[in-house]
Amino acid sequence: MASSVYKLIADDLRQRIANGQLAPGDDVPTEGELAARWSTSRGPIRNALAELRNEGLIETTRGRPARVVERKAHQAVDVSIPFTKWARDLGANPGALTQELSLRRAGDEHAALLGIAPGDLVVHVLRLRLLDSRPTMLERLTFTEDVGRTLFEHDLDAVSITDVLAERGFGYADVDHEVDAVAADEVDASLLEVDPGSPILRLRRITRDADGRVFEASDDRYRSDLVRFTVAASGRAVAGGHFIRPIGG
Repeated sequence: MASSVYKLIADDLRQRIANGQLAPGDDVPTEGELAARWSTSRGPIRNALAELRNEGLIETTRGRPARVVERKAHQAVDVSIPFTKWARDLGANPGALTQELSLRRAGDEHAALLGIAPGDLVVHVLRLRLLDSRPTMLERLTFTEDVGRTLFEHDLDAVSITDVLAERGFGYADVDHEVDAVAADEVDASLLEVDPGSPILRLRRITRDADGRVFEASDDRYRSDLVRFTVAASGRAVAGGHFIRPIGG
């Protein structure tokens, strides 16, 4: 009976959060108030609150009522999902504001990542991505010249780059991801609307075509107050090696 009661309480609070009756920043009714409303002890109440906390819907602090938090969008990092599709799967409206599309010479770092010579031409994209018109992610994309030149034919505010390249035969056959946290630089801070030095999540990506050739190196930076990364993989690659690698000293 106690088990079913706590689920009913959790479902009720979850629904009130979903329909806006309890908005981000609002206090959740106290344990005493919920116990009186549901004619139950505080045990089921605490179990219900713990479930909502584990789901990222509320936060609890000793000495004060639980509070509704703004739910973060989940971004899986063990698979490659284009931002546009990810946003629509969330039920959000994706947007893009292209800041730069340029042809430039590769520096040492991008040359090494792309397997080309320093000084070879590459195409660089700096694009702000939006969820429901809210700045969410800033992507820095660098492509080998033959692949990236395709992008000059398109309005990058209106298309999925992944889809555009796939239509031209540059499919994303194999992708390596690396995740860390960095301090927002001046460009990040200005476009993502955060304070300089604020912690943001960085997802770096190396993309290969069906022949194993690297054609893209990206650096995507997400607002950590809006997005959190999740991993659903087993932690071991098919060949037996670990997905999680130690950082070399």
